[in-house]
Amino acid sequence: MSMKTLIAAAFAGGLMLAADPAFAQTVGPQGESATPSADVILSDADIAALKDKGYKAALLWHTSSDFTNAVTAGATDEFARAGVTIAVKTDAQFDSARQRSDIETALAAKPNVILALPLDPVTSAEAFRQAVKDGTKLVFLSNLPKGYKQGTDYASIVTDDLFQMGKQAADAMAKAIGGKGKVGYIFHDAAYYVTNQRDQAFKTTIEKVYPDIKIVAEQGISDPARAEELANAMLLQHPDLDGIYVTWAEPADGVLSALRGAGNARTKIVTLDLAEPVALDMVKGGNVAALVADKAYELGRAMAASGMKSLLGQPTPAFVVAPALTVTKENVAQGWKDSLNRDAPQPVLDAFK
Repeated sequence: MSMKTLIAAAFAGGLMLAADPAFAQTVGPQGESATPSADVILSDADIAALKDKGYKAALLWHTSSDFTNAVTAGATDEFARAGVTIAVKTDAQFDSARQRSDIETALAAKPNVILALPLDPVTSAEAFRQAVKDGTKLVFLSNLPKGYKQGTDYASIVTDDLFQMGKQAADAMAKAIGGKGKVGYIFHDAAYYVTNQRDQAFKTTIEKVYPDIKIVAEQGISDPARAEELANAMLLQHPDLDGIYVTWAEPADGVLSALRGAGNARTKIVTLDLAEPVALDMVKGGNVAALVADKAYELGRAMAASGMKSLLGQPTPAFVVAPALTVTKENVAQGWKDSLNRDAPQPVLDAFK
């Protein structure tokens, strides 16, 4: 999930941060246990029961991006298996007022299922209320309208396996530096559920699983534009760092610039989310060792499956998580497809030639 999406989702207050920072899994908005997306499946009998009913779906997204395109593809393919057509697809451009208008427009098409990322918990609670009254099945991506109850108001929330993203980043760091050494930890210095869980999972895994790796420098960041400056200060105090974890790809690019400016080709970077600049450095054998991403296509598939299970009157899990994916130089082409359902940027692919 793109960082802009993550911040919007977290800022809207849809999910809460676990009280215990050493939790061992991603948790839901009311502390729900996570159900793997692979467990949300439709049987052949389910598909047969859904076909030829004239069911329609609406996809009400918060923005347009590679991420939402991949979620859409996953949902569309899953709906198509059961003959459910996409009646409406919208882009609110991160505007909650526009999203409310999009919801009203969608309801005029009388969809049986709506998939959406609610931008604002209060505005969306009111806007989706008519859909609830109409009996439309709602499946939310990452966020939850204020006061909504699972089972009566909505079918499921589907999101990334945030803990696994952080854990896999820690595992990738350990592999990159040989299981021992000193690392820097650049975390998101804001109360955002998504980044907080991912960052804390990295730190917890390093501390609990890799005793020979020490986090010797910690630095919070709120403005990605300051990443190079903050990394320079960290490297000045700790020039012997073996690796640096960076909370997401945009500030990781700034950290990469700091390392290049210092003539440092040995300190490894591990970060989260796919982005061309850091991926290009990675495939060229530079500082970037690994990128950890979500499987956006699978998010969409699971959302559609949950919505259709609800249409059939079947119980649906309250909180569903899609798996994380570690992308390295060796699997970057396939990793991009698995995550975003598209080819990696051409410069990244060309770097292999």
